[in-house]
Amino acid sequence: MPHFILDCSDNIFTTHDRQQVMHVVFNAAEESGLFNIEDIKVRIRAFSDFLTGGTDDRFVHVFGYIMEGRSTPQKMALSRSVVSGLKNAFPDVPLVSMNVMEFEKATYNNRNTV
Repeated sequence: MPHFILDCSDNIFTTHDRQQVMHVVFNAAEESGLFNIEDIKVRIRAFSDFLTGGTDDRFVHVFGYIMEGRSTPQKMALSRSVVSGLKNAFPDVPLVSMNVMEFEKATYNNRNTV
């Protein structure tokens, strides 16, 4: 926990390395101070088939899943930091965005809690 999942057009990787892109998100999450570094997880789902607003514009969208308990300003700062980092990494990609969703502590389980 937390999980950051990048949905993106696969054509962004013609000019950018996947590991480098994941590190942009990882570093923003680490620098937020909201998470233990060993808990941060980043994954990529790249799509070859997509429409964005009826076009084939390249895109990156990050789904951030975090444990409940952070304030709205903390979540906004996290989202802004990730989007800023990706915007800098991809100045030619017109669609860069992120949303933050929360896990409910009462219903979340993992290997260590069962």
